[in-house]
Parts: sequence; structure tokens; C-alpha cells
Amino acid sequence: MEKITTIKGIKDILPEDAPTWNHIESIARQVFGSFCFREIRVPIMEKTELFKRSIGETTDIVEKEMYTFRDRDDELLTLRPEATASIIRAYIEHNMHSFDQITKLYTMGPMFRRERPQKGRFRQFHQIDVELFGDEKPQSDVEVIFMLMHFLQSTAIEELSLEINSLGCKTCRPVFSQAVVNYLRGSKNALCPDCQRRMSTNPLRIFDCKVETCNLIIAKAPQILDYLCPDCKEHFAQVKSYLTDLNVAYGINPKMVRGLDYYTRTAFEVKSGLLGAQNALAGGGRYDGLVHSLGGPEVSGIGFAVGIERLFACLPNNKKNIFPTDLFIAALGERAQKMAFGLTNEMRRAGISTEKDYSDKSLKSQMKRADKLNTSFTLIIGDKEIDEKRVELRNMNTKTQQVLPMNNLRDTIIKIIKER
Repeated sequence: MEKITTIKGIKDILPEDAPTWNHIESIARQVFGSFCFREIRVPIMEKTELFKRSIGETTDIVEKEMYTFRDRDDELLTLRPEATASIIRAYIEHNMHSFDQITKLYTMGPMFRRERPQKGRFRQFHQIDVELFGDEKPQSDVEVIFMLMHFLQSTAIEELSLEINSLGCKTCRPVFSQAVVNYLRGSKNALCPDCQRRMSTNPLRIFDCKVETCNLIIAKAPQILDYLCPDCKEHFAQVKSYLTDLNVAYGINPKMVRGLDYYTRTAFEVKSGLLGAQNALAGGGRYDGLVHSLGGPEVSGIGFAVGIERLFACLPNNKKNIFPTDLFIAALGERAQKMAFGLTNEMRRAGISTEKDYSDKSLKSQMKRADKLNTSFTLIIGDKEIDEKRVELRNMNTKTQQVLPMNNLRDTIIKIIKER
């Protein structure tokens, strides 16, 4: 019978990798909590209309990549391709703006896009997503960027670089878009079919095209920073100034655009030299007006998303984080097996990660398994030891052994493990 495998572009998170994922998530919770952000958990499935209205019907995500289907009530539903829209929907639906003028939220979990699977791109991928609502000042932009850099640096990732840009606003962005269209008009036939279509639907998306001929054409296109209105210029100048004050190194990338329609003003990306061609580790920006367009109050917003798979790939020695086990109990003999079974579960109930082998293997075989499980201590119990009312505890790191009395054995071992 043919075996069933995972769907193309979707992968398992294996037990040897799960501790590192948990570590990443725990760092995120600690860092974001220190900035007073609160966790929200939103559904992985939403009404399709939410993403069409927020992301934009002419984006590649909506046109080509969303997993959309009709349920039994003939309603169109979509597996979320990103988290911002879902968080905004929850923010509006639960009137979070009425609690405080400024709302700070984050979430973690899987997203879904039907992209061509390649290194750094998956059809089910995981993101850490952060959103701040209710403040339009440049200080909020810098707070979010500073928090992102602090989080990434806290994971011990090296070779990080921050790039920023301004995408303008509804006043200056249309002028820039028209300038881009005018520039491209004479080269339209040389553009790829997607970019030819984007010229009339979403011309700024051409800056994101990966086709080499399009890249060569767009290289000399007008730059958004030359078209910013006075308010956007001042906003961007203050963002740069505050980043400098906080000693956050950055580069300006005037050709950076975000992949979604809702971004305005500040946009940013963090890249890592450890990722190769797909080097974007995190990205985000400001989206004033999006909350209102989805039926909410007229409040501003800014946020970012971090790709956990890409972050994981950058971590040093990520494969070495195998299960840490506090105690392995090696039992030899029928009475020892029975005693070890009870002690094993007593230790687990006390919060000590403990494992034992139920088979009648030799001590050598059991010690090999203890090594494989990255065990800190191994307790050796045999029928002989039971008669003599003593057991041996081996420190697997130092390779030293000590004899322990059977009396109060559980409490004695717990104390040794916790004091190590």
C-alpha cells in the first residue's frame, strides 16, 4: 500500500525542533510583554471578504495564493494568508478601542498561501505578528521597529540588517504611482505579463517583481522619497532621528514596497545574510486608514510579521536542542522494574522530566538510551540494590556516581536535580 505523505509545501515540526520553536515563542512573549503588548489568538479561517477588502483584490495573494472554499452554507471562507486583517477584525468586533486609546496586540500561528514551494517559502508557514493601534506619531513606528530588533537580537541571530522607507500617504502616493506608470509606459512590452497587468491595477507592485528583465527596467524608475508631501517628509525625518537616538542602525531602501495594499508612510524590513536569496526575515509598516476601511473607528495602525521558519533557519546550532531529560531510571530485575515504574511516575508528578525503559535490556543498552535522550542523571536500580537499600545516581555530564539511601529517595533526587 502506498504511504501517505504531507502536502507539498507543508512540513512537520519534528520533536527535535519543537524545543527551539518553543524557545523562540517564549522569547517573543517575554520581549513583547516588556513593551506592554498583549497576546490575542485569532481563528485560522475567516470570511473571504475580509482579506479581499484588507489586502486588496489586485494583489498576488488574493488573485493567486489564497486557499478559498465554499462551506456547506455556500459561504466563501479562506485560510488566513496573514494575521493583520484577522486582528483588526477582532479589534473592531470586540470594541477594543473603547478600553484604551492605544491597543497593543500580538499573535503567533500558521498562515496559508499557495506559493511555489522553495527554500524559505512554504504553503503553510508560521508567523509572529504584532500590531499597535491608535497612535499616528513617529515614536510608535520607532517603538515597534526597536522592539522587533530587540526580539531578533535576543534570539542570538547574527548578520541582521534593517531597511526602512516611506510609502507616502493618500495625498502623495497617487502622484508617485502615476509617475511610475508614465516612466514604464515606453517599456511596457518588455515587462512580464504580471507587471503589464499591474501597470493599470497596482503599479507599485512592480517594484516587488522577481523577474530579471523587470528589475532592470524598474532600477531607474522614480523614487517615492522624491514625491513625499511635507507631512510625510517630516514623519519620515522623525523616524530616522528617533532610530538614531536609540542607536538602531538602518539603511534606506527607496525601492522597498510592502506586498499588501494597505501600507502607508513608514515601511521596514529586516534581512539576514544567513538566508541566501530569500533573505527577508521580518517586515512591516504603517497602515493608517485600514481599520476604518474594515468598518472600525478612524484609528491609525502599525505592525510587523516575523517568519518563524526563516528565523529558525538562522539560529546557531538549532539542531542540537534535543529533548532535555532530567532523569533516566535504569532498572535491572523484576522487583527493580516494579519499583522503578512507581518512582518514574512520582518524579513526573513532581515536575521532573523522567524516562525509563520497560524492556529487560542490559544496563549497557539502557545507558546508551539515557545518552540518546540527553539525560542529566541516571538512577541505577537492581534487585541487589533493593536488598541493600541503596541505589546509584550517575551524573551524565561529569560521569561521577554517588550512592543514595533508599529512604526518602524521591525527595533526595529532586533536591539534587534542582540544585545542579
